[in-house]
Amino acid sequence: MDQDYESTWVDIGSVDDFAIDESKEVLVGQHVIAIFRRGDTFFGLDGLCAHQGGPIAKGAVSKTDAGKLCVTCPWHGWQYELETGIQTVNRQPLQRTFDVRERDGRVEVFV
Repeated sequence: MDQDYESTWVDIGSVDDFAIDESKEVLVGQHVIAIFRRGDTFFGLDGLCAHQGGPIAKGAVSKTDAGKLCVTCPWHGWQYELETGIQTVNRQPLQRTFDVRERDGRVEVFV
């Protein structure tokens, strides 16, 4: 994609392209984004782990002790909350988040 996508909603596919309780990596301009679908809710995180660039979309999703959804990077085990990008050990927002929405059967991400 050669367009400038700054500050706009970008269509990334049909809702059917995103299986429930699965994740998928998408490329929007220069951004690698990990999209997570949990039921009818979508989350977007920077697709490259803040630690050493591991593939966040390939990580396992679980719940923290506080009941928040988090993803574990498959390379070194760093965990990030899906909603906030906060790293679960040091409680710092290390992973960029992206707003994701469903609209008319399409999934869009705000970049």
